[in-house]
Amino acid sequence: MRISPMIRLALSGVAVSCATLAAPASTTAAAIPCDRACLRTTLDAYLNAVIKHDPAAAPLMVGFRQTENAIVVRTGNGVWKSMTGLGPMQRRYLDAVTGQAAYFGIIQEGAAQGVVTVRIKVDDRKISEAEWIIARAGEFGPNGPNGNVFNAESLAANPPPQRTVPKTQRLSRESLIAVTNSYFDGLTTHDGNIIEHEPGCTRVENGTVMTNRPGRNGGPAGGDCAAGLENFNASIVAARRYPIVDEEAQAVLALAVFLRKPGSPARRNMFSEWFFIDNAKIRLVYSAMFYPPPDQPVPNWPPYDGNFPLPASVAAPPTTK
Repeated sequence: MRISPMIRLALSGVAVSCATLAAPASTTAAAIPCDRACLRTTLDAYLNAVIKHDPAAAPLMVGFRQTENAIVVRTGNGVWKSMTGLGPMQRRYLDAVTGQAAYFGIIQEGAAQGVVTVRIKVDDRKISEAEWIIARAGEFGPNGPNGNVFNAESLAANPPPQRTVPKTQRLSRESLIAVTNSYFDGLTTHDGNIIEHEPGCTRVENGTVMTNRPGRNGGPAGGDCAAGLENFNASIVAARRYPIVDEEAQAVLALAVFLRKPGSPARRNMFSEWFFIDNAKIRLVYSAMFYPPPDQPVPNWPPYDGNFPLPASVAAPPTTK
């Protein structure tokens, strides 16, 4: 039986309509973008939900994942229980290109304080990821147990800039990342001349000013953020990530791991570092970091799930016959 062209066209339309109705929503509707204002609102909603100890108060995506110092934490645990407020120094940085936002500053945990970077990722206006780097007083550090540097009061007194740089003075996001990466290349080659930095650049670790003071980074007179690298105990800066480039603030968030020189008993340390760039040079670096035990996978985020080797006590080398 022959089907007329008009009937054939009508049947074709029905088939297309049925296929459209049957298609998953993800193929028929674009994700809702989140601009800077949206990112700020979402970040604040998340922080307020943590302070209230109420995950339901935050727009969390199904499958939401959170880590605290590279350990996956079940929603409602960890800082969801311990955090009681934001501290006296607070900064927020936003990147609408990657859909990510971050808080850097001080948090309250009852009477105690922590210096933190917390990064969130927003997909379709829901929070899919939260990554916390938390430094607390008295934790493991370069000098072993109770050996980290920590000074929340100093951070409150010497905060990073809160600014909107004029467009004519901004570098592109690609250049901002490249300038930031030069810092880590300088560390791994132990050559400060590789680092694109302003003379006198300052680095602040867990609130403690580490540069430009006697006995630090270059002898009795002190040194800047590119000085004293000849004996720096790192063989490589691994797992480098740059999830947030705040072009308005000319700020870059870098996350990475210091792997020590072969044979060194010192622990690796994982860090967040905030780079503030002026005139195509690094001017300020603020960090929050921790020193994981050797059998802990860090950073525990793709594409770098973990940096080992595991110690022999955990994974003995294979025997030979």
